Amino acid sequence: MKFSDADLSRIIEMAWEDRTPFEAIYTLYHLNETQVIALMRKELKPSSFRLWRKRMNGRTTKHLQLRDPKVSRAYCPTQYKR
Repeated sequence: MKFSDADLSRIIEMAWEDRTPFEAIYTLYHLNETQVIALMRKELKPSSFRLWRKRMNGRTTKHLQLRDPKVSRAYCPTQYKR
């Protein structure tokens, strides 16, 4: 898929966020977890990709089925910058 620079930036930002599940990325951009990983590998520097993978490995908040029901989506006033 071809994404605009703004969409690529948002996908990468969502992938880095702890509370944004892969299902949300799929809903907005039709990329499953495997595709997000491939995109991150392509778009990030190798060291940044390794840091991201280490951070995401085993993080249950990135999957809705594994997520504790007490974890909900939080709104941060600086999240949607104009």
